[in-house]
Amino acid sequence: MQNFDIVTLIIIGANIVISLKGFNDAVFRERYIFHVGSIRSGEQIRMVSSGFLHGDTGHLFFNMLTLYFFAPIVVSYMGNLNFFVVYFGSLIIGSLLSLYFHKEEYSYRALGASGAVSGVMYAAILLEPGMSLYMMFIPIPIPAYIFGIGYLLYTIYGMKNRLGNIGHDAHFGGAVGGYVITLMLAPWVLEKSLLMVGLLAIPIVILLILRWKGKLG
Repeated sequence: MQNFDIVTLIIIGANIVISLKGFNDAVFRERYIFHVGSIRSGEQIRMVSSGFLHGDTGHLFFNMLTLYFFAPIVVSYMGNLNFFVVYFGSLIIGSLLSLYFHKEEYSYRALGASGAVSGVMYAAILLEPGMSLYMMFIPIPIPAYIFGIGYLLYTIYGMKNRLGNIGHDAHFGGAVGGYVITLMLAPWVLEKSLLMVGLLAIPIVILLILRWKGKLG
């Protein structure tokens, strides 16, 4: 647990410090936020730095709370180094997917650790698909794999209909990053839970089909 605390606190601490700086310094925030025009002009650092900025304290708190709950599962199965790889790999893949879908929208902006956190969450579900999750306003436990599939299906719906001021594409890309990177670093999951690996891939296949048919942006 001590190693888990160190790993998690480093990432949470970085998110808090950088987000607070962004709350109080609009110039700093604009310099490092995800901005398509700036990224296409060569400022690729924004692909990573935007993942440590948040819109407000509620946004920051929710992301860090979710990370706190799911991080120990990934750390316990894969170790500290691989956890960092999952986190940052998911962050980058989430940013790449967001850039792909918005590449012609030069004024598009986004921020938040949701892509990285979604990757950690999906990695944890892949590692422990049978664990139970409890949601607010739902008094019964939900199997993790059902939650994971439902989460990505809703994310696809949000991408397709551009629901709210939310970067659904970054969420989806991050989850895909967590899924793929976990399978690469822990291939034993394929032997242990092949059925669950297949079930958790369903939303990814659906997204690919929708994109291929031109029904998703």
